Amino acid sequence: MALHTLFLDFNSYFASVEQQDRPELRGRPIAVVPVEAETTCCIAASFEAKKFGIRTGTMVSEARRLCPGIEIVSARPPLYIAYHEKLKELVESLIHIEAVCSIDELWCELTGCLRERAAAEALARRIKQAIYRTVGECLRCSIGLAPNPFLAKTATDMQKPDGLVVIEKEDLPQCLYGLELRDLSGIGPRMEQRLKLHGIRTMRALCEADASSLRKAWGSVEGERMHAKLRGAGGWLEPEKDKSLGHSHVLPPEQRNSHDALAVLHRLLQKAATRLRAKKLVAAGMTLGIHFTRHGGSWNASARFPETHDTMRLTGELLRLWNARPPEFPPLKVGVAFFHLRSVTAYTPDLFEDVPVRAPLDAAVDRLNAKYGRDTVFFGGALGAQHSAPMRIAFNRIPDIATESDEGTDPILKNLRKR
Repeated sequence: MALHTLFLDFNSYFASVEQQDRPELRGRPIAVVPVEAETTCCIAASFEAKKFGIRTGTMVSEARRLCPGIEIVSARPPLYIAYHEKLKELVESLIHIEAVCSIDELWCELTGCLRERAAAEALARRIKQAIYRTVGECLRCSIGLAPNPFLAKTATDMQKPDGLVVIEKEDLPQCLYGLELRDLSGIGPRMEQRLKLHGIRTMRALCEADASSLRKAWGSVEGERMHAKLRGAGGWLEPEKDKSLGHSHVLPPEQRNSHDALAVLHRLLQKAATRLRAKKLVAAGMTLGIHFTRHGGSWNASARFPETHDTMRLTGELLRLWNARPPEFPPLKVGVAFFHLRSVTAYTPDLFEDVPVRAPLDAAVDRLNAKYGRDTVFFGGALGAQHSAPMRIAFNRIPDIATESDEGTDPILKNLRKR
């Protein structure tokens, strides 16, 4: 079977970008954190830090214990997105990008002569060399070449950092036997336990199981898809459409009170409403969630309403949910999410709402904030929380600088052009 996929995984991406951007950090153990606090966890570690056992999820206090000289660096999401865009542009100049899976992962379809091993390996080396010369020496990547995206992604994890691994039809399934079940995308702790209950405890057992056995283990057609992917067949599953859209934020100690928590919720809602409009979506439901400091309890409630992406209409729904919350407890974390999403082209506005009258207002606010930064214009409920809940990069979602950056597009684009 010919090679069909080139999968690229940027190694220790956030930490590598920091080292590239700040030469004084190169060669040193560093950890990137969302906020500067001993009680938070690392979201990335440099190769030098990983030698001390520091990984994503390691608490800062533990990281300092393992490596007393470690440098703790606050995350800079706009910078990581800027480098992401540069890397995408570079790869696209060499081969078309089929899909971006996350800020540090993408894959390309191999066509024509590139499906031959020698040509595919030569392309992979050209990509690596171009990244080194054009973007920077610290931005290393692992590249996997395989018959499908699933196996190509698996190959990137088999040799790090800066790896290049090829999986051909003739190599299967023996080349996978040295992996653990959880090394495969789609198998987490719960799925691993389910497989073990079905007598599948090793990678070899998984590869040797027939399609019907895997369907029973998964409890769905996903088992049959796994069976096919392990044999080099099938492609990458189609990305799911947005099912929900929202933001959450862990409150710092000084904001763990009702007044500040509500202001933060207003800010989260306004950010989410901006994203709704940018994606040309409307929502027909909202969920409000609160985690409390006492006893580790939580509370959430949902509301349904006519489809909308109007900030004032959504704010009214938020306040109704907020006023129904349980007796006062100090809030630790708050979050708001919209659900029942639909394209703006597929819904009819409510005849009895004045939302259309406010649409130009929302559009003007969005334009000003996109150009000059999120705090340029905002609805008054968020007063006092303008600097709360900064932009974050989720595993499978890359924020849009134009709609989510606290700095606006102008400073980001200027800095990007200089690099």
